[in-house]
Parts: sequence; C-alpha cells; structure tokens
Amino acid sequence: MEEVKVVYALIKNLKNQILMVHNHEGHWSLPGGKVEADETLFEATIREVKEETGYIVEIGKLLAVNETKFTVRNHHALFFTFEAQIVEGVEEITLPNEIFHIEWAPIDIASTRMPYYIGGIDNLYKNHALYHNEGTL
Repeated sequence: MEEVKVVYALIKNLKNQILMVHNHEGHWSLPGGKVEADETLFEATIREVKEETGYIVEIGKLLAVNETKFTVRNHHALFFTFEAQIVEGVEEITLPNEIFHIEWAPIDIASTRMPYYIGGIDNLYKNHALYHNEGTL
C-alpha cells in the first residue's frame, strides 16, 4: 500500500464555530489535503487552507493523528490535524472543482459531521502532541 499523508486545520472563531468545507466527494471536513513530496506538514496545511478557503493561517499544536487503510485506492493514509488561526485573507472558494461550500459550523454539528474524532471536536483541545520539523539531514 502507498503511504499518503493528509493534513487538516482546525480553525475556531470567537463564536466557537469551526471552519468546514463541503467537497465534491460529498462529505464535510476541515480544510486540508494531501501533503506534497517536498512539503513539511506545516507548509502543506498552510497551502491547503489557502487553496480551499482563501485564508492564510498560522499553525499551532498537533491535535490528532488518525490513520485509515483504503483498500480500493491501495492507500494507507495518515491524517494530521493541527490547530490553526487565521492571520489574513478573505473567505473564498478558490478551488470550485474541489470545494462546494465553506461554512462556520457550531462545534456539535462539526463533531457530528466528523465522527472519526472520538469524543468530538472539544476533546481535541484536551490533549496535544508536540510536532517539530527537524529539517533535512
């Protein structure tokens, strides 16, 4: 199986809502996507958020690592979810062939749309892991 790395940004606003995207595959998720070969996890997260929402973000803590094996695609996917904060930009769908809709959803709705975060979105803020890019050796 091919290993695929995917990053997501958990962005919460002052109203305690979570930024979500509805993609053309028919499901809701946090902004994010596949890490390219020459990117760090942070670089990929910043790029994906910008491409999908128009926002430029600052990346914070690593909140979750999930994995799934997709037998149909022959992929072993590792999903990294980072806390992020918007620092500039205007909300816009810059990839209309990939993203159908952008929405600020209440945490309970976001948690329902993403059941793979065990215990819901609020649970992600209780624990975190450190992430450090050690560069190229």
